[in-house]
Amino acid sequence: MYSYSIILPVRNGGNYVKQCVNSLLAQDYTNFNVLILDNDSTDGTLEWLSHIEDNRIKVFPHSIPLNICGNWGRIVGLEKNEYMTMIGSDDILLPNYLSEMNRLIAENPQASLFQTHFEFIDAEGKVMHSCQKMRLTYSVGEYVEAQLTRTLDSMGTGYMMRSADYNRLGGIPIDYPNLIFADYALWVQLTGLSCMAVSKAKTFQYRLHNSVSRVTNGEDYTKAFFMYLEFLYQLKSLYPDIQTAIERNFKPYLLYFCQSLSHRLLNTSAKDRKTSVADFVDNCVCYANKLIPGQGFFPLRKSGIQLAVWLDRNNITRLSFKIIKQMTLLFRS
Repeated sequence: MYSYSIILPVRNGGNYVKQCVNSLLAQDYTNFNVLILDNDSTDGTLEWLSHIEDNRIKVFPHSIPLNICGNWGRIVGLEKNEYMTMIGSDDILLPNYLSEMNRLIAENPQASLFQTHFEFIDAEGKVMHSCQKMRLTYSVGEYVEAQLTRTLDSMGTGYMMRSADYNRLGGIPIDYPNLIFADYALWVQLTGLSCMAVSKAKTFQYRLHNSVSRVTNGEDYTKAFFMYLEFLYQLKSLYPDIQTAIERNFKPYLLYFCQSLSHRLLNTSAKDRKTSVADFVDNCVCYANKLIPGQGFFPLRKSGIQLAVWLDRNNITRLSFKIIKQMTLLFRS
């Protein structure tokens, strides 16, 4: 019988955190605790938590507000049970989450990371769709390939791991701005210790709304993206199957993010960023040359990227883009 710690970092969780905590306490497997890292909440979250009479809950308040990286960075220092998982304060664990994880671990004791299938819900909690189907096991190369081909829905919630492994790796890398891509790096590292085992059962719900990743500005997002590419570059020499996955799948992955992040940069005010769209595209070409030398990467042949570079040339063209975007949104409403 394994013991678990469910770790919940939160700041001003509102009604979502109440739904989340209630779902944790409704687990049909009972050998667990809930470690809540309250980050100077000002909306009554801490007061609500203090009135819960359940000895499985331990609250660790912080009286000075931290950024998201600082609060999640506190996880390493917690005293945790043998296995641990982390959850966003707006997500939901279904009652079978821990019992299914317990079964999965017992059947795959050699694995170093564990996951189940899940559902996406909207802001009101309505199920939108299920995650993409996963295979039952992933080697580290297969996991990276699934990331690069975007055939794996990888979120911050739901993954289970040994607490000792989490601590040994230093926890989620908090140097990534707003933790963008930080969880990807952690899951790759954990899978690289052995493999990831997956259950077909659906055991949690991930909420899609104004998440940190959706509201992060282009400057921080592109910085985090290049940090993750550098991480992959360092790993490819250590894992031959990661190198193979990169050689086969990196070009379309990079092209996808080159276009999406060039548009995110374009949507970020010029005064709030140091990076031009043109410089970002040039950096993408540099990483293509590092990770897939000789394959050729020509992002400006894609009209969406070429247009973003052109629109970012000066204040007049950037203003024109914003006007066109506002008119488009107006006509759609």
